[in-house]
Amino acid sequence: MFRYKQVVVVRADLNMSPGKLAVQVAHGAIASAERARRERREWLDSWLAEGQKKVVAKVQSGKELLDLHRKASRLDIPCDLIQDAGLTELPPGVITVLAIGPAPSEMVDEVTGDLPLF
Repeated sequence: MFRYKQVVVVRADLNMSPGKLAVQVAHGAIASAERARRERREWLDSWLAEGQKKVVAKVQSGKELLDLHRKASRLDIPCDLIQDAGLTELPPGVITVLAIGPAPSEMVDEVTGDLPLF
């Protein structure tokens, strides 16, 4: 059983191509892991040691993503919003994903536990 996990929440309303979505999720996963390295090194190290559980979930709007970001920040969970550079499918500055954790699974579930998987 995994004690730590990372959840990347994707905006389904943007209808990104599979490649674009994969890149945005990767950006989020790395950014949030690096934030954990700076802010909660023990969480990152534990997550790495136990196999790096990752989950991809979805929301239907940017507002939902921002609400989740506020909730994760209030709980002091490392998290990052990813904004697209606008070089391919989306306009510059569009927020595409929110990556949360790695952090203790029960804390992440307080933020993302009710979300559908992508």
